[in-house]
Amino acid sequence: MFMLLMFGLLLQEILANSQYENLTEFKNIPEEPLYSYKTINLPDEHIPYFLHNNQHIAGICKQDSHCPYKVAIYNYFVLQKYLKKLKSCWGYEKSCKSDYRFSYPVCDYVETGWANDIETAQQIFWKQADFGYIRERLSEMKTHCKPAVTGDSSLTCSQYLQHCRATNLYIDLRTVKRNHDRSDLFKEDFLQKGEIGGHCTLDVQAFLAEGQRKSPLQSWFAELQTFTALNFRPLDDDKCDVVIEKPTYFMKLDAGVNMYHHFCDFVNLYITQHINNSFSTDVNIVMWDTSSYGYGDLFSETWKAFTDYEIIHLKTFDSKRVCFKEAVFSLLPRMRYGLFYNTPLISGCHGTGLFRAFSQHVLHRLNITQEGPKDGKIRVTILARSTDYRKILNQNELVNALKTVSTLEVKVVDYKYKELEFSEQLRITHNSDIFIGMHGAGLTHLLFLPDWAVVFELYNCEDERCYLDLARLRGIHYITWRKRNKVFPQDQGHHPTLGEHPKFTNYSFDVEEFMYLVLLAANHVSQHSKWPFRVKHDEF
Repeated sequence: MFMLLMFGLLLQEILANSQYENLTEFKNIPEEPLYSYKTINLPDEHIPYFLHNNQHIAGICKQDSHCPYKVAIYNYFVLQKYLKKLKSCWGYEKSCKSDYRFSYPVCDYVETGWANDIETAQQIFWKQADFGYIRERLSEMKTHCKPAVTGDSSLTCSQYLQHCRATNLYIDLRTVKRNHDRSDLFKEDFLQKGEIGGHCTLDVQAFLAEGQRKSPLQSWFAELQTFTALNFRPLDDDKCDVVIEKPTYFMKLDAGVNMYHHFCDFVNLYITQHINNSFSTDVNIVMWDTSSYGYGDLFSETWKAFTDYEIIHLKTFDSKRVCFKEAVFSLLPRMRYGLFYNTPLISGCHGTGLFRAFSQHVLHRLNITQEGPKDGKIRVTILARSTDYRKILNQNELVNALKTVSTLEVKVVDYKYKELEFSEQLRITHNSDIFIGMHGAGLTHLLFLPDWAVVFELYNCEDERCYLDLARLRGIHYITWRKRNKVFPQDQGHHPTLGEHPKFTNYSFDVEEFMYLVLLAANHVSQHSKWPFRVKHDEF
């Protein structure tokens, strides 16, 4: 009763305030918005968190009759005025209290050796793979090259130079040498002393001590080890052939033909955006590649979530001195203890807000919408393979068995990049309730399943952790084949150079066991807390 009374009072106050503001605004309504709100372009759920970290925008919005986030503003300001507790935050902010975090992972049990209780296990998982990971990186930030006066350069990095920010950065590419050797994608001696740097005071000893994890896709140490404190101001002293005004992200990319590896790039770029508190797409992205090669990218549509422009190859600037007013060296895809490749995870925990937010962010910016779910139907998508290995030999038999269950709506897809645009692949995936596929990079699509979905790795080919852990990060329920005596390999594996291996053959599956597992998955979907047609008993 008390809560209802409080709600009524709050509602009256909100309406009164809004009516007063409407009257005053009506007399003097500006023709144009006071801020370009469309450039924010974030999912609705993310707006309060964005405003929490951008109080100046929240203040403008509160005074602007054109602001589309008035509801979020009223929630933030009016309710905070009365209850003083609505302080939505991602989790990495210094002032963020655990009760107001975007989300918190769930731990079902405690793994011996990692933690003594559930609460400790949750905190470990949060630091390993959630927004706590960002808090750890922020706490490491150290200024290695300090500006003396306004307009000087600067260089600030996390530990081991895994992520760096620079201002007024100078790069001289007039004498660099490239060749066609694939091993030269990330040459360690590409830039010499004086060819990269800025006008600032460099702590050389401390800077060079950060090289313990020097490796192409683990650190920026090789690229920055020759960073030089210059005796000139690059921009002021006319030392630049090209000046890049827009903020620029440098990235060293993993394999663009493999979804699992390439999405390590995108996830780490998203994390980098959080570290820098900027989700603007009015930025350049420069691919740091010291070879003459181009880059094969089967998932290039994804870049639209991060930039309005084409990706720039570093070689575009060859023979020039280039100055960047703002530069960011992005977190890398294969860092030791990084995300999500090489991530050691405590067992028993799942559901990071970070990976859910990444999924929402990409889907929102690529305009992928949820077209369901459907009452009385479970949408099942089977990912077929047209590769040489890991085909489902009795796929038709399994599909026909699924079609005997009226509640299952079955679709078979083959995500061939030449036949199906990646955005269409995402649309199909996001509108699946159960996603079934053999072990392979295509299962990375699980990142974009709806929260209630189940991913069924039909057979993991003895690589047990890869997609199980990715599903745990995303918070999607994972199942895989359990009975070895009911899966039938075509042979022992016949890779031409690697020899026998379970990843290099094809498989048939027992139909009855397959149906049992799918119906378990369907039951999980129907009882998920976010399934709008939730049932309270086993209907499958």
